[in-house]
Amino acid sequence: MYSTIQMLHSYWAYFVLLILIVAVANATIGFTSGKKFTAKDLRISLFALIFTHLQLLIGLILYFVSPNGMNIISSRGMGGMTSAERLLALEHPFVGILAIILITIGWSKHKKQETDKRAFGKIAIFYGLGLLLILSRIPWNQWLGL
Repeated sequence: MYSTIQMLHSYWAYFVLLILIVAVANATIGFTSGKKFTAKDLRISLFALIFTHLQLLIGLILYFVSPNGMNIISSRGMGGMTSAERLLALEHPFVGILAIILITIGWSKHKKQETDKRAFGKIAIFYGLGLLLILSRIPWNQWLGL
């Protein structure tokens, strides 16, 4: 079960990154060009929100069925972990949750904006920050098989 959930979490990450990049690029283009915020733009942003929340759900399930997550922290303590263990057990989940909080705030804030430019701006800023946080804590060596 653990390996199946881990594989799902890893492969779903490709979709999450793709839709987040598309959403940030779309919002940035919309902000700079002054175009109207249409239903297509809403859907792109909404799919990015949904995909990231599904990734969080899969990640939380993985964290609690993983032999690494809580077991490493409880058995070795914070000072006894290697940097790779700390990344997987603490930094990756914590920063991922922060990123998804930012993306959720961006979604909420964009709905309250009075102009299309400001709506695009909220999506670009908050989704962009969330994307950067996610990219900063991906375990690249494990994910790319290096």
